[in-house]
Amino acid sequence: MKTIKDLVGLKGKRVVVRVDFNVPLKDGEIRDDNRIVQALPTIVDLTKQGAKVILLSHLGKVDHKDPAKTESDKKKNSLEKVAVRLSELLKSSVSFCPDTRGEMFDYFTQTLENGSVLLIQNTRYEKGEEKNDPQLSAIWASVADVFVMDAFGSAHRAHASTHGIPSILKAQGKQVAIGYLVEKEVNALTRVVKVKEEDRPYIAILGGFKVSDKIKVIDTLVKKCDKILIGGAMAYTFSKALGNDIGDSPFEADQLEYAKRVYLEADGKIVLPSDCIVTDGFDVWTKIITTENNQIPSGFMGMDIGPKTAQQYQNELAKAKMIFWNGPMGVFEKEPFTKGTIAICEAVANLGKKTFSVCGGGDSAAAIKQFGYISAFSHVSTGGGASLEMIENDGHLPGIDIIED
Repeated sequence: MKTIKDLVGLKGKRVVVRVDFNVPLKDGEIRDDNRIVQALPTIVDLTKQGAKVILLSHLGKVDHKDPAKTESDKKKNSLEKVAVRLSELLKSSVSFCPDTRGEMFDYFTQTLENGSVLLIQNTRYEKGEEKNDPQLSAIWASVADVFVMDAFGSAHRAHASTHGIPSILKAQGKQVAIGYLVEKEVNALTRVVKVKEEDRPYIAILGGFKVSDKIKVIDTLVKKCDKILIGGAMAYTFSKALGNDIGDSPFEADQLEYAKRVYLEADGKIVLPSDCIVTDGFDVWTKIITTENNQIPSGFMGMDIGPKTAQQYQNELAKAKMIFWNGPMGVFEKEPFTKGTIAICEAVANLGKKTFSVCGGGDSAAAIKQFGYISAFSHVSTGGGASLEMIENDGHLPGIDIIED
C-alpha cells in the first residue's frame, strides 16, 4: 500500500484527497476543529510539492427522501465554514466550490494553481455518494490525476468518494495512496488486531450503551485479548443475562441470550462491574447510592461503575502491555458520574510508555479530551466506528483495502 511518501511527480498534478471534515457544529459554528487539524500534515505536504489539492468530505447527514428536509439538511451541513477555518489553520487562502458537479465545479477544478487548495461542497449533497454511484464516481475521478485517502473516519464505508474514485484511478494506472492520518491509524490499529506475544497481557475496555453495537467486536476481542473489562450501560445487559437485578437500568432484551453465552464461553476473560453508582432518575435525581454484589434496587438505574470496580479495573490494567479502549464507563457528561471513566484514564497514564494504548475514538476520545488525558495514550483514533470495524474485520476496511496494490 502506497503512502504519500511513495508518490512521485506531483507538481502541477490535481490530487484529490478524501478528508474527514465531519466536524461537530453548534448553532452553525464549528465546536471542535480536531479533524481539520489532523488533516493538515497531508495537505501541507502536497502543497509544498506543488500539487493542486482538491479536498472532498462529507458533513452530517442529508435526507434525500423529503425535498424540504433535503434543502434544510444542505443548508445546515454546508462545508463553507470549514473552508474558512482550514484557511486560518493553513495561513493561506482556501477556495470553496459550492457545487459538487456542473459548471461551477468544472471551473474551480480546472483553474487551480500549483500549491493551492480547493474544498468541494459536502459529498452527501449527492444522493449517489452513499450508494457508490459509478456515474458520480466518474465525475469526481475525472478531475483527479492522483487520489489520497486520508479520511479514516469514513474508511469503513464503500462510498463514491472513498471507494469509487480510487477504483477508477487504479484501473487507469494512476497513483493512489493513503495520507499521513490514515497511515498512523492503520499502523496503530493493526498492532491491536495482529497481536504479538510481547504485547501481552492485552486488555480491552468496552463501554457505551449497546451490546448490539459491539457484538462482532466482542466476538473478535474474546479471541485476541487476555481480559475484556465491561462498563457503561452495556454492563447491565450482561448483568441481567446472568440473573442479577438491574433495577430500572437500560438493557437490551434481545441480547440477553448472546450476552450470557459469550460471557460463559469467554471462561473468565470478560470482567463485569461488581458495584455501581446508581440514582433514582437520569436527568433529575434525589438520591445517589453505591450498590454491592451486582444488585441494583428497583427504582434505581446505573450511572457509573462503583469504586471497587474502578480499583479492580485499575489493578487489571496495571499488568497490561497493550490496551484498547472504546466506550466510557458511565454517564461521564454529568459531573457525579465521571469517576469510573477517569479511573481508566488514570490507569493508562500511570503505565506511561511501557504500554501501547489505543483509544478507539467516539465518546472515549471525547472523554479523554474533556479530562485532559489525550497525551497519556499512544494513539487516539479519529474514527470510532471505523476503528471498531477494523478490529471486527481483522484489519480490513473497504476504503483502505482499495488503496492496496
